[in-house]
Amino acid sequence: QVQLVESGGGLVQAGGSLRLSCAASGPITNYAMGWFRQGPGKDYEFVARITGGRGHTYHADSVKGRFTISRDDAKNTVYLQMNGLKPEDTAVYYCAADRKRVGTSEIWNEYDYWGQGTQVTVSS
Repeated sequence: QVQLVESGGGLVQAGGSLRLSCAASGPITNYAMGWFRQGPGKDYEFVARITGGRGHTYHADSVKGRFTISRDDAKNTVYLQMNGLKPEDTAVYYCAADRKRVGTSEIWNEYDYWGQGTQVTVSS
């Protein structure tokens, strides 16, 4: 089992940038890691995923070209660099770990461990 703690959220103006971090309590080498978000009154939305091993990345169309997921296994940490933020990016952002370390998954309940979330608010 791994515990996840997100940080880096906050209030930013449209067009600005934030970098979210997700620190794990132990090694994440054997996990694929993902970011999801949940806006007010909305379901969980897939944002990005990075596999274990070779680190293949997948990004939702809504964030492609603006957000980038990365991982540093030596630090047991996953990042989400967010540039060109828009008001519609406002949400609680969650980090998640998937024991299926390869392939892609955009389905939130296929992930095994979750952090508590960090709020991102983008003002217009």
